[in-house]
Amino acid sequence: MVKEYVWGPSLFGRVLTGSARWSLHLANGRFELKVDGESVAIELGDGDRIGAARGMFWGSLKYPRGTLNGLSNHSVSGLNDLIAEVIRAHERQAAENLLEAEKRRFERVERFRTVYKQLRAWLVEASRLLNDSRTQRRWVTYEQQMALYASRPRLSIPEKKLDSLLQDQDLRADLGLKLVDVQRALTWWRCDWGALWEKINKEHIEKELVASSWLLSNVEKLPLNEEQAKAVICFDNRVQVAASAGSGKTSTMVAKAAYAIDRGFFQPKEIVMLAFNKDAAKELAERAEQSFARLEMGNVKVRAKTFHRLGLAIIGYATKKKPRVPDWVVKEKLSFKKLEELVDQLKDNSVEFRNRWDLFRLVFGRDLPEFEEMKAPLKEGTKAGRLIPIQGEPVKSQEECMIANWLYYNGVEYVYERPYEHDTATETHSQYHPDFYYPAIDVYHEHFALNEQGQPPEHFDGYLQDTLWKRALHREHGTQLIETTSHQIRENTWVEHLTRELTNRGVKLDPNPDRPVPPDRQPPLSAMKLIGLIRTFIAHVKSNCLTEQELLARVDGLPPGLFKHRYRMFLDILWPVMGAWNKALKGVEGLDFEDMLVQAAEHVEQGRCLPKFRLVMADEFQDASRARARLCRALVSAPGRHFFAVGDDWQSINRFAGADVSVMTDFKEFFGSGQLLKLEQTFRCPQALCDISSRFVSKNPVQLTKTVYSETPAVGPAVRAVMVQYAERVAPAIVGFLEGLVAGLMDGRIPKANGRRIKVCILGRYNDEVSYLPENWQTRFGKFIEVSFLSVHRSKGTEADYVILPAMVSMKRGRSFPSTMTDDPVLGLVMPRGDAYLFAEERRLFYVALTRARRTVLMYTVCNRVSVFLKELVQDGALQVEDIHGAPVRLSPCPICTVGDLILQDGKHGKFLTCNNFPECDYKPPKRTPIKKSRFSGNRYAKRKYRA
Repeated sequence: MVKEYVWGPSLFGRVLTGSARWSLHLANGRFELKVDGESVAIELGDGDRIGAARGMFWGSLKYPRGTLNGLSNHSVSGLNDLIAEVIRAHERQAAENLLEAEKRRFERVERFRTVYKQLRAWLVEASRLLNDSRTQRRWVTYEQQMALYASRPRLSIPEKKLDSLLQDQDLRADLGLKLVDVQRALTWWRCDWGALWEKINKEHIEKELVASSWLLSNVEKLPLNEEQAKAVICFDNRVQVAASAGSGKTSTMVAKAAYAIDRGFFQPKEIVMLAFNKDAAKELAERAEQSFARLEMGNVKVRAKTFHRLGLAIIGYATKKKPRVPDWVVKEKLSFKKLEELVDQLKDNSVEFRNRWDLFRLVFGRDLPEFEEMKAPLKEGTKAGRLIPIQGEPVKSQEECMIANWLYYNGVEYVYERPYEHDTATETHSQYHPDFYYPAIDVYHEHFALNEQGQPPEHFDGYLQDTLWKRALHREHGTQLIETTSHQIRENTWVEHLTRELTNRGVKLDPNPDRPVPPDRQPPLSAMKLIGLIRTFIAHVKSNCLTEQELLARVDGLPPGLFKHRYRMFLDILWPVMGAWNKALKGVEGLDFEDMLVQAAEHVEQGRCLPKFRLVMADEFQDASRARARLCRALVSAPGRHFFAVGDDWQSINRFAGADVSVMTDFKEFFGSGQLLKLEQTFRCPQALCDISSRFVSKNPVQLTKTVYSETPAVGPAVRAVMVQYAERVAPAIVGFLEGLVAGLMDGRIPKANGRRIKVCILGRYNDEVSYLPENWQTRFGKFIEVSFLSVHRSKGTEADYVILPAMVSMKRGRSFPSTMTDDPVLGLVMPRGDAYLFAEERRLFYVALTRARRTVLMYTVCNRVSVFLKELVQDGALQVEDIHGAPVRLSPCPICTVGDLILQDGKHGKFLTCNNFPECDYKPPKRTPIKKSRFSGNRYAKRKYRA
């Protein structure tokens, strides 16, 4: 408890001296005086003085306002001693406060000194980087920026207190700093450094365009355009160039190598240019040599390699034993033949594998739609089916087709939709036709589209009532009925169930995959198509380094409605085949291309081989696999490395060979931040063709955006489409076009090319379309034109004045453009999800074909078999289909499937209009409206909107 002191006049002292009422309190080292009830503060620390004095009879208290009497004399001495003690205490406290204030001031000065020193040191480093960029004429790289950000100090005070600290005048005075300097430092500290780097690099480009103008103008035969020049100058750590067709990708790569060497950034041995095949690598090397010669760069040489050649070199260095690549890996036909041999061996050595292989190929070869997306069944009694099994009548659903093929595989005789043995026709029901009838045991079989709860899809109107009616009929007439359901199909219990139902009734199953197939039928999946599917799948599994457990986890993660059992069945046959493939490679001490790239990347990643390349450039990067991308990433993972990838995701067409377009579209996620540049000017196609082809291919939203432009003058129409009545008339029509072209060149109606013959290239979606190349073209036309054939896949990098696409057709079965043989859904387990757009790769393939032309693309189609792509161009207003005489032809595309055309068919009640994509599409317009007869297809029908 703190002791409290009180002084004041005695009663007699106050009366005898006539003093006012007063009292003096001392509490907690502080005096308080009250005079006649009024408080008078006494601040000893601020200089107020009080003291007591003895009198003859009574003492007095002196204070700043005067004197108070009546204090007893014997209290005077004690009060003065206490006042003196309090004064000394105040003095001690004042001294301590002064010391504390000095300490706090010192700490503020030191804090100021520390913060300002940290801030200034970092700003000096940033300024040094900026100055080096300007004086050395170099790009400020992302790596440099991130290193500077990483070194940015964490200040010891909150950001919001920084202003008051750094602007304290006394503190600045102690350190001899000016306010303007502090404010400037604070402004720089808080600036948007990302925007500043961007500005500095932009200024660098503009200055370099001038400083290096001689090199940029002479490195190629023609000066680089501004887009190419900026791509050459940009030296960030990661640069992706999205190039248009014919925009000079090779020129840009070669010029970048020359610029890097000329500026002293890298030695020639520190640069490598990667290509996808020997021819491309050879062209890069030759083009680089020619450019160095133009620039008088002496004997400078830069390495140009294929990915695989580099991969082999890395493996050889790391293991001291260079592997070999067998011929059956290099050549596609031999690869398929080798896989066929391996599969035959597996089938011979394992009954279990043989059964799995044959069941998948013959029964599970087609995927199933999700339960709720199944097509509603046709009306009862309708014989037209949608799908054709290996043997027997067409059936009405994919699930029924699967059951029919299983019955064929096991040698079970059945009749599809045989009329029920009892008359069931009423005013509400037609005659009943059960799905399957087994004559050997006199048993019916109904397959019901029912889920686990016994319910059909929501859009199956009246289906459940019909199901109950059918069951009641069998109970009423005592006929035997076997039931299977969609739920059993998807849960894979139907095979065991149907096997038990049939064998218990005396049917003997005889599995035989070699049972004769009717000449007009084919299995759901041929052996070679399954082998091709497995080869593609193996490439992606290896490229992505996927394990069996990872793939099974992906299957488990698929949406519930998918037919997951089919995915698992495929994996069950994949792993033995892949194991046999790897064993065969090991037996010859060989590698396939995917192993080669993956192992090379692992050697670099783990430090067993560290190539000294500081600039890695990759051409045609849109066709890179994950393994190629991984190798590139490993090569440039060390600090101070640069990766320059040039490609056009619009031309990514080698998915079957392992290409993964997502390495372009998701470049930043794979390689890290950098620059995305674009080469949008093409030197090949006229602007009209650029607009048509760009609009067509860019409908896929996951692709990179470009605005392609051209200064190439137009010569004739950009695109033309000619319809002939029969496919056999395409070849003569092509000859007729060539005759007209030569005649036009001779009489001057068509401009000639300077110093060369006009080039015409026939591009086929399939190799056998080489038959459209006239055999005697050299004799007839060789003086004026040069005619050649290429498949579209092999045509990248090729250009011609005129491009002919001889087979722009759609067919129910057979070869079409786009190919209707869509990727098997199982590839979705290993392929990027971003490429799910309808006909995504076929659309890009068509874009490649269109952009080979300098003048005109001429497309031929056949009546009632018009390609869906050609229909799309017509719908977009890009062209008008003509007949061989140049007259316009009206198309009648099916409004539902868009693949087929509406044609006239003969029926019981006369002619009717239907889709020729039947049975895949069974659309019929509700009404017929005859119009003028066409020279191609007889009576056609008025253009109108139809409702399904």
